[in-house]
Amino acid sequence: MKKSKPKLRIKTWIYVPFLFILATLLITFAFPRQGRFKYKDQYQVNEPWRHDLLTAPITFSVEKSPQQYQADIDSALTFFTPYYKIIGADAKDDFRTDINLDPILKNLDHSYRIYISDKLDEIYDNGIISGAELKELEDTGNSSIMLSHNKEARPRELKSLSTAKDAYETIINEAPSSFQKSKLRAVNLNKYLVENIVYDADKSESVRDGLIKGVKKTIGDEIKVGQRIIGEGEIINAEMYRVLKSLENKIEGNTGGANKSALIILGELLLIAILMGSFYMYLLFFRKKEVRNREHVTFMVLVITLFVILTAIVVKFSLPSVYMIPYAIVTILIRTFIDSRTALNATLVTILMSSLMVPSQLEFIILQVTITMVCIFNLKELTERSQLIRSSFVILAAYTIVYIAFSLAQDGEISSINWSTLTSFVINFIFITFSYLLVYIVEKVFGFISGVSMVELANINKPLLRQLSEEAPGTFQHSMQVSNLAAAAAIEIGANASLVRTGALYHDIGKLENPAFFTENQAVGMNPHAGLPFEESARIIIDHVRFGIKRGKKEGLPQQIIDFIATHHGNSTPKYFYNSWKNANPGKEIDDAAFSYPGPNPFTKETAILMMADTVEAASRSLPKYTEESIANLVNKLIDSQMEEKLFHKAPITFQEIDRIKKLFIEKLKTIYHSRIVYPELNTEKKATPTQ
Repeated sequence: MKKSKPKLRIKTWIYVPFLFILATLLITFAFPRQGRFKYKDQYQVNEPWRHDLLTAPITFSVEKSPQQYQADIDSALTFFTPYYKIIGADAKDDFRTDINLDPILKNLDHSYRIYISDKLDEIYDNGIISGAELKELEDTGNSSIMLSHNKEARPRELKSLSTAKDAYETIINEAPSSFQKSKLRAVNLNKYLVENIVYDADKSESVRDGLIKGVKKTIGDEIKVGQRIIGEGEIINAEMYRVLKSLENKIEGNTGGANKSALIILGELLLIAILMGSFYMYLLFFRKKEVRNREHVTFMVLVITLFVILTAIVVKFSLPSVYMIPYAIVTILIRTFIDSRTALNATLVTILMSSLMVPSQLEFIILQVTITMVCIFNLKELTERSQLIRSSFVILAAYTIVYIAFSLAQDGEISSINWSTLTSFVINFIFITFSYLLVYIVEKVFGFISGVSMVELANINKPLLRQLSEEAPGTFQHSMQVSNLAAAAAIEIGANASLVRTGALYHDIGKLENPAFFTENQAVGMNPHAGLPFEESARIIIDHVRFGIKRGKKEGLPQQIIDFIATHHGNSTPKYFYNSWKNANPGKEIDDAAFSYPGPNPFTKETAILMMADTVEAASRSLPKYTEESIANLVNKLIDSQMEEKLFHKAPITFQEIDRIKKLFIEKLKTIYHSRIVYPELNTEKKATPTQ
């Protein structure tokens, strides 16, 4: 045994990293990287189509040629009018201020000052624009601009605008004939003529971009899935060439292009290795028990790999939508057989690797991560298969709500929602609905046991348990009491209460072979062991473990339950017959093998708890008097004796946990065997009728 243990451990630590490396290579190999349009470079304009009839494998639109698209943009921009905005006319106010400060203006006749002030108001109302910008507008064929003022834009004819030079000449030339132009020129008018019409770059670019975005890149209606494109021998004209090219671009555009370079493949390999490595490190640091369990690791890596490869297949062959893939099943399966935190980590790794292949990566990640969390919360306590059905409806609703919310947040329009995507969610829902079948298949293939199965097995109406209650009622009652004690102890130290409860119900089914030979099933005065050699009696008692394992396998009980049958006595001895033989044969050497259970000893917390609960419950029935002291002495004596025999050495249970279990057993047994009050008898004597 000492040699095989290190050997097994080394093999496991080689196997697990190798499994992760193999999965990384498989996923990288599955990533779409070849030209997925199989007719690429096999068609030319004015040449016949040399292949079979081609129908559209996906729905797509025919793209315009780059020249036609640019021409349409140019045509759309002919309707573009640049936007300008009015800024403050502080120079006009400066003139009114300077009237009392500037010597020239101060000495100028009042009529001149009034004229200049009114003319400035008129000119600024019409607008002053830079001469260079005015010339550019005229050269580009614009006859007007859009002028924004107070959040409102209105068209303004270019001829109504003035440059600073034009405004100066207007003031001089349009003065009344009685005015002396020399006096007007003496005023520094240029000081008060500043552009108040400036180009609004943000608004203009926004409108321009809107016009460009309004130009469709495609021609005509969409070509639907299954629609005929071209038949064998038909000549490929320019229009048909655009159709074929559009199909090629659509298919290859789903994953970013055709043949990838070695550097791209290397990058994908590194990304996948990092993601798979992160999950491996999670198991290594936070789930040490799981990383040593080959079946669990194989199961988790297999589920992750299968779903990523399934995504690659959907993308590679341009199937309708990746949203048909029920990624929630990754969460459901790993949550059912491992735990919630591991399920969350495994699903996140699956989603991130899948997102490297799909279009709309942000949308994909937000949708799938949200659904994963919803699934985790909804399956916090999985005890019924119907919960999986209810979860399917919750997941469908979550998919729909999150998708609509994301579409509205991105585009702000209901019309942007692709309602056909909801069909993919319905298909996804149907797949998830049947996930309970996958749970059953995984249980059979990997030998796992789910919380649902444990609840079903713990049903005392199960044929095997009903037979136990009918043919060995004492054993059945003992098993029920052990089940309650063990479950309470498991809860106390954070072990799997459902597992130990179920294991306790079945741990003594081997007694069905010879129920009368066990004291709990014997009537008063009946003892089948009377007259039998101690060795024979010990063999009958010991054999109930072997019979139990055989019966459990025949009934199809999960291995985890059979482990409780095999370990509930470990390598201990049936003390009654062992001690009786030694007392009857003083000085003789005893054959320990004839008085030893086959084992193995408990190797999990749950099996250790059951051994303690089984021994304590059975022995407590023989106490002559139930007091706190007698119960405490019994519990401590029995469990301490098991520890001295090193029956728990292979179980990952601590001294502190054992101490807490002993205290709990003492309290539970005190409650079970507490003294009851004596009910008073009803006084039946008739009272004398008083005389009047």
